[in-house]
Amino acid sequence: MSETAGKVALITGANKGIGLETARQLGKLGVTIIVGARDLAKGEQAAEVLRGIGVDARPIKLDVVNEADRASAAKYIEKQFGRLDILINNAAVMLDPRGSGGWAENATSTTPLKVLRDTFETNFFAVVALTQTLLPLIRKSAAGRIVNLSSILGSLTLHATPGSPIYDAKTFAYDASKSALNAFTIHLAHELRGTSIKVNSAHPGWVKTDMGGEGAQMELVDGARTGAQLATLPDDGPSGGYFHMGEALPW
Repeated sequence: MSETAGKVALITGANKGIGLETARQLGKLGVTIIVGARDLAKGEQAAEVLRGIGVDARPIKLDVVNEADRASAAKYIEKQFGRLDILINNAAVMLDPRGSGGWAENATSTTPLKVLRDTFETNFFAVVALTQTLLPLIRKSAAGRIVNLSSILGSLTLHATPGSPIYDAKTFAYDASKSALNAFTIHLAHELRGTSIKVNSAHPGWVKTDMGGEGAQMELVDGARTGAQLATLPDDGPSGGYFHMGEALPW
């Protein structure tokens, strides 16, 4: 039997894109998938697709910015499973204005504060709040795994390095929210270093999704791979890292 069989995972934004593909990959390993979706009907449709390929999928309504939804998710998991083995914070938004090339056109100085606040609300504050809400259940797992879906666009080092792959790719609100998310990964991993829980940030790649936009080259199956790998790390795996396809990224 697979070491992952019988584990329970919550994936936010799991009704489409990278979240759904990650659910498929983990589900095929025997992981029970809790499909978190803002729209429950879409979550139910995604769960039906997963069940059609043999995955144990359970949809729940989970708008990550909604405190009541976060509390309801915790109560559901506690009642149904008594623990949570894997949390994948996948749900995110990109609200920055993007030009024809796919990137913001020198928009940092004119980025509306509302765009910054709304981006951070979903990509950072909601992730912190949901993780804090679910951590007592993750502590009940024999080997908890927390995966924060970040982006290479959160790398301050690469943003500051002329000639890097993202040097000219400046979507200020989104990038800053992912840098903050990386800080949360580092700090939480340090706090939990004496436990069996591992916390890591994943860069999925530039994937063909609604958010990926024009020009994306990676297929979904590859984009979900890093998150799935970090969700199933062995006991001697890393914690407090920032990875893409098994390779560490600079912060």
